[in-house]
Amino acid sequence: MKIRTRLTILFTLITATILLVFAAIILISAKENREKEFYTLLKKEAITKANLFFNAKVNKKILQDIYRNNRTTLNEVEVAIYTTSFQLLYHDAVDIDVVKETKPMIDKIIQKNEIQFYQNDWQVIGITYKFQGKEYIVTAAAYDGSGYIKFHNLLETCIIVFIISILFLYIAGRFFSKKAFEPIVKMTSKAKNISATNLDLRLDTNESKDEVSELATTFNKMLNRLENSFDSQKQFVSNISHELRTPLSAIITELELSTNKERNNEEYKVAILNTLQDAKKLAKLSNGLLDFAKANYDPSEIAFKQVRVDEILLDARQQVQKSNSNYNISIHFENDFEDDNQITINGNEYLLKVAFVNLFENGCKFSENNQSKVVVSLKKEEIILQFIDNGIGILEEDLKHIFKPFYRGLNKIYADGNGIGLSLTQKIIMLHKGTISVSSDKKSGTIFTVELYHGIKNTID
Repeated sequence: MKIRTRLTILFTLITATILLVFAAIILISAKENREKEFYTLLKKEAITKANLFFNAKVNKKILQDIYRNNRTTLNEVEVAIYTTSFQLLYHDAVDIDVVKETKPMIDKIIQKNEIQFYQNDWQVIGITYKFQGKEYIVTAAAYDGSGYIKFHNLLETCIIVFIISILFLYIAGRFFSKKAFEPIVKMTSKAKNISATNLDLRLDTNESKDEVSELATTFNKMLNRLENSFDSQKQFVSNISHELRTPLSAIITELELSTNKERNNEEYKVAILNTLQDAKKLAKLSNGLLDFAKANYDPSEIAFKQVRVDEILLDARQQVQKSNSNYNISIHFENDFEDDNQITINGNEYLLKVAFVNLFENGCKFSENNQSKVVVSLKKEEIILQFIDNGIGILEEDLKHIFKPFYRGLNKIYADGNGIGLSLTQKIIMLHKGTISVSSDKKSGTIFTVELYHGIKNTID
């Protein structure tokens, strides 16, 4: 069942319940008022008939004739007068006798002075009446035909109004729910047309700032992220294909050339060395891609623990110098630390080492003397790492692109690379809730500044 239908039915049921309660209150009040007013009328008729009988000394036969004549056209009140000893003094119509008084009934009237009850659909009242120091019992009974007719007319009116109201409310509910859900229906229809081939489409928003507009805005922001992700993925796949094709083509070409004719050992050795170099490039690219994929994981899926930044720096330096014996890396601390917590953060040791290795290699690779230096500054809530080299620097037009995957600036002519290292490093630092920035000068070299936080800022969400 659609939400629109559910809301319409719920709205109708709630309103119907309110109408039922309201109608029930009206009908109960009308019933009680009719009953109360008719008992009051019976009492007045009983007293009037007793006054006529005792005070005015009206003849019994005249009173009975009046009763019988009126009874043919009106619901005349039937009155009976008894002594306290249950002796009948007067009765409008003994042959009819709706009440059929009994001695216990008379005694109960004497005891309570007044009683009211129903005899079938007839209402009956019994009262005590005093005349010349003596007490008498007067009963009066009648059928409130006009009162019942009015009540049944009111009941029928309530039922008709209730049915018409329910139909009207259901139709109105359908109409207003349709108007209310119209923007959502349009959003749904447009969302169905959005696919991977047209992620540039967006949902319409209005200036009302209501929930529907907020939903459309949120959905559009999600589409923006998806579009960026898809574009990045396309670019990523395109770059991977290009980067993998080059070393693979070189390896295939080198091997094909070496098998075309007989060669001496030195020539075979050169071919093998060239192939090995291309294979190392391919392995390095593959490792970089794997690390890049890992850095894009959900933080909740990566193991974080308390790690010492100085120990990771030492391990990273050792790894770089082991692969490149001519690289010279130095680590300097601007201030001493007495507490290990000053040099400790909550992070992933492997990913941080990958980031530091990339920064070390980047600094050494573009320096004439293959030197890189990291300066560690310990603050109250953060650790600042400055990776400094005195190399060729980075051109200003390249600075805003160096963290893009597979981007290589004009400096690529000075050293080999695949454009993954710096983008991977930025991903890792951001994963640790840190920041990385770069400043460069052709004369003085390049400085990469990394800020890592220990404590609450570094807690992984």
